[in-house]
Amino acid sequence: MEHTTAFSHYSVLLNECIEGLRIRPDGIYVDGTAGGGGHSLEIAKRLTKGGRLIAIDQDGDAIEAASKRLSLYADRVTVVRNNFSNLASICRELGVERIDGFLIDAGVSSFQLDCAERGFAYSADAELDMRMDTRASLSAMQVVNEYSEQELKKILYEYGEERFSPRIAAAIVRERQEAPIRTTARLADIVKGAIPAGAREGGHHPAKRTFQAIRIEVNRELDVIEPAIRAAASLMNTGGRIAVISFHSLEDRIVKETYASLAKGCTCPREFPVCVCGNKPTLKQVNRKPILPSEKELEENPRSRSAKLRVAEKL
Repeated sequence: MEHTTAFSHYSVLLNECIEGLRIRPDGIYVDGTAGGGGHSLEIAKRLTKGGRLIAIDQDGDAIEAASKRLSLYADRVTVVRNNFSNLASICRELGVERIDGFLIDAGVSSFQLDCAERGFAYSADAELDMRMDTRASLSAMQVVNEYSEQELKKILYEYGEERFSPRIAAAIVRERQEAPIRTTARLADIVKGAIPAGAREGGHHPAKRTFQAIRIEVNRELDVIEPAIRAAASLMNTGGRIAVISFHSLEDRIVKETYASLAKGCTCPREFPVCVCGNKPTLKQVNRKPILPSEKELEENPRSRSAKLRVAEKL
């Protein structure tokens, strides 16, 4: 499907990612979220003909944009439409046994938010969709119209950290009995009406958390991070690095805990006097605290505000 909005995506923490990955000209690198190709382009520029970049994205529009942007480096870049959680099988199909770096820029892209017909935004009226991969079967319309009140309440609370989740879930169920909820504008109005007037003043749009929660559910955004990091760690050459940018406290916690688990190695209970599991640490955390955007970047791209970058190195 072709969309009228040009694929623009500010490459968040670009210099920090490139520095964190410590790119070797002859290395093999994977950008798990190619988007418009911003991070990928900077990696490709640093590779010689002996190096290779695998640029992955599940969004068809992103694949088209990244392919165009990276066309000058076609001799060292392979663009793949897939989900980065399938890293191991993607590498296997491409005959890649080891990698030297892996990057994830998690969450929704500026293009997806700004392209009204994709149905991600509460600020423009469109059919409820929110699929990053338009080939996927589950859409926001199905979540909103088919999930039980209990299921809706759970995802709004867990993924949106929405304190009014019971009221919003009840309002959605009540309204859809009158007529199916098909558009972003109607959903936004229902959410706004369910939140007490006093809580709607100032700050973010009242539907922001609800839309975020539904998007995360539709795209399984929290389910794919840990397996991808573990797959990357197992494929990584010694000294190779994993860099993950997250935009949500739940994403960041998964990254932090997965790194910590792989850095610890041993999984024996604390009361065991000696290790019997034999698991050895496979990663070390390069930065204990997350790397945040600079003031300059925040001025240029306010959407970077919640971004956090964590880097780990293969032992």
